[in-house]
Order: sequence, then C-alpha cells, then structure tokens
Amino acid sequence: MAEHRSFDALVAEGAAVPTEGWDFSWFEGRATEARPSWGYARSAGERLARAEAALDIQTGGGEVLDFALGRAGAARPVLVAATEGWPPNVAKATALLRPRGVVVVAAPDDAPLPFADEAFDLVLSRHPVRPDWAEIARVLRPGGTYFAQHVGPSSVFELVEYFLGRQPDAVRGGRDPERERKDAEAAGLEVVDLRAERLRMEFHDIAAVVHFLRKVVWMVPGFTVEAYEPQLRSLHERIEKEGPFVAHSSRHLFDVRKSTP
Repeated sequence: MAEHRSFDALVAEGAAVPTEGWDFSWFEGRATEARPSWGYARSAGERLARAEAALDIQTGGGEVLDFALGRAGAARPVLVAATEGWPPNVAKATALLRPRGVVVVAAPDDAPLPFADEAFDLVLSRHPVRPDWAEIARVLRPGGTYFAQHVGPSSVFELVEYFLGRQPDAVRGGRDPERERKDAEAAGLEVVDLRAERLRMEFHDIAAVVHFLRKVVWMVPGFTVEAYEPQLRSLHERIEKEGPFVAHSSRHLFDVRKSTP
C-alpha cells in the first residue's frame, strides 16, 4: 500500500495505469476483494474438460478463459471460441488466446451471437453486461450448459453512490438474480443451480479508486479525475484519516441447461 504520498501523486498514478483486459494484479497491496466461494474460473476449467465445443461470451482480455483452459489441460474442447466487444480487449484476447487455438470474434455486446444454431455444448461468461438468454439458448445444443458468473444488484454501490448520490430503486435492484432466472426460463432454459454472495471490498488509497473507476467504466459513467476532483480529494482525506474505504461486490453463479427434445 502506498503511504504518505500526496493526493496529486496518487491520482496521477491511478490515471496512468492501462485499463485493457481483466487483469487486476495492479491492485495488489492497495485494494482487495473477497472471492466467491464457488471458484468460477476453476469450475469453468472442469466444465471445459468435459466439453466438445465451447464459447466464452464477452471474454474481456481473455484472462479468465486462458486460466480455465489451462486447468482443462489436454482434455480441453476441440473447438473454443470467444466474443468481445471492446476493440482494445479484442486485440489483447486475440494475442493471449491464439496460442491456445481459440478463435476470438469481435462482436458488440448487444448484437446477436455470430454463430450457428446449436453450435456449442458449453457456453461460459464471466460478468456479462446483460445476458441475452434467447441467443444463449439458440447457440446451445440440446443438453448443453450455460455456466456463468454474473454481477448482482447494487454491486459496489457504496462507491457508486459516494460519487453519484442515492440511486433509484430500479437501478439499485438491477441485475436481480431471480429476475434473471425468470428470463432464462422464459427462453426455454432450465436453471439447475443459482447461488448469490455479497463480498467485502477495500480500497486502501485514492489511486486504487481512480483506476477502478477508469477500468470498470459503467460504475460511474463518464468518470474523469477532472470532473470528480472535489469528491476524490475528500475521499483521499477520509482514507488517510479513517483507513480503507469499504464496499461490497455482488455476484451470482448460474448453472443453466438446455433441455433435450
């Protein structure tokens, strides 16, 4: 953790760190987040070891899929594809995953999946922006599985509402796992398992806050250091005086099956 450094120095550091991909190793020593008990990436590797054709939706920089494929080892599927909508992440995922034989397809997050019907027996996703259940059902083979970790309601809202103020109930309740369950079932899918957890996060300095809000851009839309300088300075002083800023992430795990005819 960086100590006894000026507000300006810390903010400049947080603003300079590259934001591509989903590698969060930069936060080590300056921010922490408890991990869900189910171990998504490890479990995804076990699923990949039993699959024939797999798709990872919104793969980010490909880091989680790369780890999961490493866990699957030689038992990995013959065909593995991934989609990603943000150009810097498309390039990063392609460079990381190409050596593993993964085809990375640039596809907007809100567009139909660019694959044929019933192309995959396993579809994965870690933190999709919004699951398109009809498309997931379409590309899954009968008996196939969607296995994913989603962001839940009011995730990190202690930090969001520090900057934006109290959010409407409809916003706070978005990404509700039970609502997503109903949407999955409406698309003809069977929810085999659904688990949810809230997990403690700590931000130990203002550089970590700045980098987090630049990296996870939907938390405080349009965030810039210049636009929120007074709030950042006040939060810096609070952390210096009281210790880490505490928030809570919200995660849920979906294990979903497409029924056989």
